Amino acid sequence: MSFWEYANPRKFMATATMLLPWVAGLTLLTLGVGLIWGFFFTPDDFRQGSTVKIIFLHVPSAMMAINAWIMMLVTSLIWLIRRHHVSALAARAAAPVGLAMTVIGLITGAVWGQPMWGTWWVWDPRLTSFLVLGLFYMGYIALWQAIEDPDTAADLTAVLCLVGSVFALLSRYAVFFWSQGLHQGPSLSLQPGTRMDWAYKAPLYICMTGFVLLFVMLVLIGTRSEIRARRIRALQLRERMA
Repeated sequence: MSFWEYANPRKFMATATMLLPWVAGLTLLTLGVGLIWGFFFTPDDFRQGSTVKIIFLHVPSAMMAINAWIMMLVTSLIWLIRRHHVSALAARAAAPVGLAMTVIGLITGAVWGQPMWGTWWVWDPRLTSFLVLGLFYMGYIALWQAIEDPDTAADLTAVLCLVGSVFALLSRYAVFFWSQGLHQGPSLSLQPGTRMDWAYKAPLYICMTGFVLLFVMLVLIGTRSEIRARRIRALQLRERMA
């Protein structure tokens, strides 16, 4: 079976309908287990106290905010190269989810940063690039809404996605480029001295899995809605021309 078969809207709709109940069930399971375990059954940190538990929301949401844009980049490139409409619609469906993840990441980061840094916000390189990424999400969504022709909108938003990818990468790797920033290093790292205890790491991995599944579920739902809306517009156009 070829991957490109899913460029067919009917094939995608049938597959998404089959997968959604399973993805939804796994999403509820992993998020429920991960968040309950993380917030209620992990010990307080010896430095940060109970504040550290916000990691179970902040890290997965920030991770998905960046990875959602990367997914949009890939699907936008597929649209530009192969002109598969499902890929463009999947990118459009992913944008609101990515924006929501960005907002969650910014809010939880501020709540976590206030007791750690003594301020809700600093113009740290990683925080600033993450905020700019959120602005690109809003611009991407607005551009889709502003252009009536769907193919033109897909072309222009794909170009915007290419530009915004710079800030997605900066959000991920800024801590390696600018060591003087206040933002801590990666929460999960293979480097010596930065390892997290398994008391936190195990529920965090489960939460991250839950956020990935949540993203997949919402994108599948959103893409199906976009395909249906596109069909309705096509039917309306035919009626006007008849």
